[in-house]
Amino acid sequence: MPWFVLYTQPRSEKKVVDRLDKMGLTVYCPMTIQVRQWSDRKKKVEVPLLNSYVFVHLAEADRNLVFEVPGVVRYLFWLGQPAVVRDHEIKTLQNWLSTDLGDLEVTSLKPGDTLTLKEGAFKNQEAIIKTISKNKMQLVLTSLGLLVTLTTKSILPDLK
Repeated sequence: MPWFVLYTQPRSEKKVVDRLDKMGLTVYCPMTIQVRQWSDRKKKVEVPLLNSYVFVHLAEADRNLVFEVPGVVRYLFWLGQPAVVRDHEIKTLQNWLSTDLGDLEVTSLKPGDTLTLKEGAFKNQEAIIKTISKNKMQLVLTSLGLLVTLTTKSILPDLK
């Protein structure tokens, strides 16, 4: 069975995942922790990594079941067919989110440079640096077609 990509209404990813899970479907919504600032406090909040997208693992014949759930808008299509994500791509995403990236040394890198990642879930993947700022680096993983943003100051020292 393939993984399909569902497009949901904005800010309803968690509700859609819960409802699809209650229907007995295998669902995955990659989540990340972000610090959000309110006027009186800061709080760690779990937010979807991919806004308005949820992955569902089901047979082709059962694709219409998801439309019984409020919040599901449509399937994501690629070249006229529903977009399919391979199992190893989902596993790579899960491993990446569960892996501590550790220390990363950044020396004299600039946008456009190509590098091969030596550690973590994307080990041996080739990446192109898209942007570098003081506490953020965007990498394009060429083989997966993903844009990854690293934003932790402990991972990226002050760059100027």
